[in-house]
Amino acid sequence: MQPKRKRWLFKYNLVPNHKWRGPATILVGGIVGLGFYLLQLSNATSYLSDDPQACVNCHLMTPQYITWTHSSHREVANCNDCHVPHDNALNKYFFKAKDGLYHASIFTLRAEPQVIRALGPSIEVIQSNCIRCHEDRVTDAKMVGMVANHEGHRTDRICWECHRTVPHGRVKSLSAVGHQIEPIREYSPDDLKVIPTWLESEMKTKGEQQKAEAHTK
Repeated sequence: MQPKRKRWLFKYNLVPNHKWRGPATILVGGIVGLGFYLLQLSNATSYLSDDPQACVNCHLMTPQYITWTHSSHREVANCNDCHVPHDNALNKYFFKAKDGLYHASIFTLRAEPQVIRALGPSIEVIQSNCIRCHEDRVTDAKMVGMVANHEGHRTDRICWECHRTVPHGRVKSLSAVGHQIEPIREYSPDDLKVIPTWLESEMKTKGEQQKAEAHTK
């Protein structure tokens, strides 16, 4: 260690004395190790991707994930397409980190509401992305001519005041939406099957019996 840096560390008591140096090293190592363990446990790296299944690492988002998988938006847009800014990469990941930290804090404290609604910053982002994807529809001259007050309605309100069921259906509470069979790839074994083995075997046996009966007739 360089003399100047060593003097600076001791000056501000950043290095404990010899008596406590061993326990302090163990404590710091334990904290760092726990941090890496939490990153692995929470599958933190998945949040850098655009995979919608990353959103159901947090079980609170199960209703939103289920309703999205049954919507037409599933074929053309993922969660990040609607819920994070797309003006630049820095703003995108800053918003993801800020929003994710808030969600994680609420989930950890068990302070989540039964009905999850978008807050102010999220509303602005979602509305901006609606217009970004549907710009041709929003500014279509035919729509302006055919739909009453179209120009006014597209600027003085958010899109889902009219399109209330897009893409998540009607608002549902956490307790009202059941968990369908939707395995999370990150935590699922390679040999996981949606149909249980015993049922698959039973179906196969039943099918063979029906074929044998059909041949004997």
